[in-house]
Amino acid sequence: MDWSPIGISMKTASLSILVTFFLGLIVAWFLVKIKNDTAKIILDGIFTLPLVLPPTVVGFFLLYIFGVRGPIGKFFIEFFAVKIAFSWWATVIAAVVMSFPLMYRSARGAFEQVDSNLLDAGRTLGMSEWKIFWKVLFANALPGIISGGILAYARGLGEFGATAMLAGNIAGQTRTLPMAVYSEVAAGNMGEASYYVIVIIIIAFIAIFIMDFISIRKENQWK
Repeated sequence: MDWSPIGISMKTASLSILVTFFLGLIVAWFLVKIKNDTAKIILDGIFTLPLVLPPTVVGFFLLYIFGVRGPIGKFFIEFFAVKIAFSWWATVIAAVVMSFPLMYRSARGAFEQVDSNLLDAGRTLGMSEWKIFWKVLFANALPGIISGGILAYARGLGEFGATAMLAGNIAGQTRTLPMAVYSEVAAGNMGEASYYVIVIIIIAFIAIFIMDFISIRKENQWK
């Protein structure tokens, strides 16, 4: 059994969740503060789009942007001699884009459930917006934020379509767990594929278990 897909997937998911977590928090906070409903709806649609589009369509746009002829891909090649497409970094980009909507929507939903009177009380006490965010908003929305982070991590770990389009299926470089399952099944190695499937199922179950545990703890605190 080739263990490299497991290592590649874990590294990809770990780095992508660091980006997705903080980016999702910032965007969610920004959307919550917007007062214009039209602007909020349009931006929400844009940020949620990767969640509803087929992953291959998202991968097409990513390849158009980060490919060797794309605006960002061409820039990195000309100025840094770095090729993004079909590299390990491409797996991270695909995971970030595909998992971002889950983190963003979870964080936004958690923020919107926080009593606005708590935020107003913080302002009355002279707290800065930055302190209000971390001490009041973030603290009270933490269970929902953690759940969103876990979902985003699991989504990044299981990403297939966009990764296949942007990063390809290069053994030892961009072959993640889902890509390994596909490759082994295509080659008729059902036994090898089953090992990778078991690993993915175990990780997914752990993620669900943690989310349910957090949810139950939160319900018990309110009783």
